[in-house]
Amino acid sequence: MPKLRVHNLAISLDGYAAGQDQSADNPLGVGGERLHEWVFATRTGRRMLGEDGGDEGLDDAFLARGDDGIGATIMGRHMFGPIRGGWGDGEWTGWWGDNPPYHHDTFVLTHHPRPSVEMAGGTTFHFVTDGIEAALERAFDAAAGLDVRIGGGADTIQQYLRAGLIDELHLAIVPILLGSGERLFDRLDGGANGYECAELVSSPAVTHVRLVRSPD
Repeated sequence: MPKLRVHNLAISLDGYAAGQDQSADNPLGVGGERLHEWVFATRTGRRMLGEDGGDEGLDDAFLARGDDGIGATIMGRHMFGPIRGGWGDGEWTGWWGDNPPYHHDTFVLTHHPRPSVEMAGGTTFHFVTDGIEAALERAFDAAAGLDVRIGGGADTIQQYLRAGLIDELHLAIVPILLGSGERLFDRLDGGANGYECAELVSSPAVTHVRLVRSPD
């Protein structure tokens, strides 16, 4: 049965998945770029940037695993971009340039309707205004038997945790303190109950924790 998975979600030691004050200059909030330094030290991360080289150890293996068996992605409005309110002239098409790294149907949660945006490389962004369950149903249909990934951010993952819909959650704990921003495990109302640690390993750069739904 297809699953809903979270992969390579970087959080700080104090639990923040992003810093404060997201903007076009600070996609992960002020200081949040430090959460992803480990990503771009890996071979897979460098390949995402069109670059050669990079480490091929534990961190690279976890990063690459996040694409295995994934047929569609769901993300929140803030992960797609810094625009708030209506979509304006519609010129914003994400942080990733003309060829985003998803290469499949990607569903953006929003309160503001917008036509789908087809990008190079097979990515099409669809904008879903009728909630997380509607987005998940559409994503599973688009994935055609493969798993669905939640790309982020923290608020979107919290919504799916509260609803008990996430099957697997991989966290990459980065040894930094952000002090403020978006904490992953706030406002869950018990939504993190029912999961157990299936894997706990560490590289010099990051600790990987994989949580899975506990057997009934």
